[in-house]
Amino acid sequence: MALPLGLGKPNHLANALVRRAIDDPSISLQIFTALTLEVPRPSSDLERRFLSPVLERLFKGYPDLVYANALHAGALPPNIEVNEFFMQAGRWLNSPRQQQNYISANYTHALRYILERNVNVVGQLVAPSDSRDQFSLSSNPDITIDLLKARRDGKADFICAGETNLALPYMGGEAEVEAAEFDFLLDNEALQFPLFAPPREPVSLADYAIGVHVASLVPDGGTLQIGIGSIGDAIGRALVLRHLNNEIFAATASALNVRGEERVPFEEGLYGASEMLVECFIDLIEAGVLKREVDGVLVHGGFFLGSKSLYRRLREMTPEERARISMVPVSFVNDLHGDEERKRAARKKARFVNTAMMATLTGAVISDGLEDGRVVSGVGGQYNFVAQAFALEDARSIITVRATRSKKGKTVSNIVFSYGHTTIPRHLRDIVVTEYGIADLRGKTDSDVIAEMLSVADSRFQPELLEQAKKAGKIAAHYEIPERQRHNTPAHLEAALREAREAGHLPLFPFGSDFTETEVALMPALARLSNASRSDLAKLMLRGGPETASTRRSLERMGLSNPSSLKERFYRRLLLGALAS
Repeated sequence: MALPLGLGKPNHLANALVRRAIDDPSISLQIFTALTLEVPRPSSDLERRFLSPVLERLFKGYPDLVYANALHAGALPPNIEVNEFFMQAGRWLNSPRQQQNYISANYTHALRYILERNVNVVGQLVAPSDSRDQFSLSSNPDITIDLLKARRDGKADFICAGETNLALPYMGGEAEVEAAEFDFLLDNEALQFPLFAPPREPVSLADYAIGVHVASLVPDGGTLQIGIGSIGDAIGRALVLRHLNNEIFAATASALNVRGEERVPFEEGLYGASEMLVECFIDLIEAGVLKREVDGVLVHGGFFLGSKSLYRRLREMTPEERARISMVPVSFVNDLHGDEERKRAARKKARFVNTAMMATLTGAVISDGLEDGRVVSGVGGQYNFVAQAFALEDARSIITVRATRSKKGKTVSNIVFSYGHTTIPRHLRDIVVTEYGIADLRGKTDSDVIAEMLSVADSRFQPELLEQAKKAGKIAAHYEIPERQRHNTPAHLEAALREAREAGHLPLFPFGSDFTETEVALMPALARLSNASRSDLAKLMLRGGPETASTRRSLERMGLSNPSSLKERFYRRLLLGALAS
């Protein structure tokens, strides 16, 4: 059974088949899918106190996938196998079974692997037309359109089973299919459920710095691909600032010593060609940034997944507005093959932006896994777009990486000398952007690439990285990092962005929030506690903090305003300390 990536899974149909196979061991069920969506599971009491009301608001009524719950419980029988080519980030990191059953694949190759397995059932969540004579693949035409074509061409023989969901936006164009394509259709009002809607992430100052750097690399009249998450939102916000508040954008870019030269408002505007239709594309359309049409379309996307607001905005559009957002197979958006001349003409001056976990000094990119072989997420379409950037005449691949991360209370560098796993090899190095700048790597020597990468690393780690490069003979023994590049610190970044932040131009949630005001106020404190070492926790505990009207609201929201146990008093003091710091 093949199920779409992310949102497009027909949960009730899938669960019925899985339960049948659980009850009957003689049935062999192999599920080929990607990005199994799961409601977050709090890992601590403090997380539970914060998340429980949020999860109730956002996910109430969402039916869990039986196979996912059974896998977590160690209860999925051996006659059922789940193969994913892309995993929810970090969710299956410690599951030997899912690590062993992972299939490493480019998004564009998944179709081939499904067909090679002689799939006999394809399940899909669909949006019905009023007359029920047509249905929309809505969020997930990504692979299903090509699977249906393969069946029509006699290259596949499977049952297509659809499940209707009235909350799905009805996307037309290529995403619209005839009712005759479905052999079975579950269309029952009693089985309607809310769409999976992950909350939007807060955007940090580091994210905003990355966003401003990237926005300075996007030429007017060009093509844009960005992904989900806080960095994608930061890029979207920076592009809106560049277009609608150009003086603010220019001042912020200058404060960050941005190298990119694209700083003026958009006249011709951009066209979107993105594997994922992220919500900020709609904000870019409304702001007048995304306005270059290709065959009457402003953005082509392969799938979508986002907040409740995304689904509502798509549903509330007029048919004419929705028609300018075209959902298509990933074979169209992720690849140049098939109508190549038309695609090349449309995708001029393309900037394909993807996010990575780490990058090496020689330009290799680590996005999907660890050096011990464990998979964090998957390659998805990242390699597709990097390859496309080299295939198009005036395109660039931009990989964004946060310069550091917190690990067990310690700050570690995401720019490393070398690493035992690679997603994008160094021979495809192009542009890497961190919060500290732009490293332009394409066509350069290893020594020049290393100098570029050192310039965007956190300065706390530059000396050690430089020493490693010298020891390996990869950079001249007399090379020194220029003075202007030795101030890559969070404090310097905060000073550079302070004016824009205090003026309200860099809000925590640039495109709206799924959280209450009190929950937003709690987030930095809870993040601090989550990343704190034992000694940091001890300091916060000893320090505590004052009670104010704001902190009292936070304590009440966390159920700690009237502690009834020693543990609750401990949590209360810890939280006050984190709020105060």
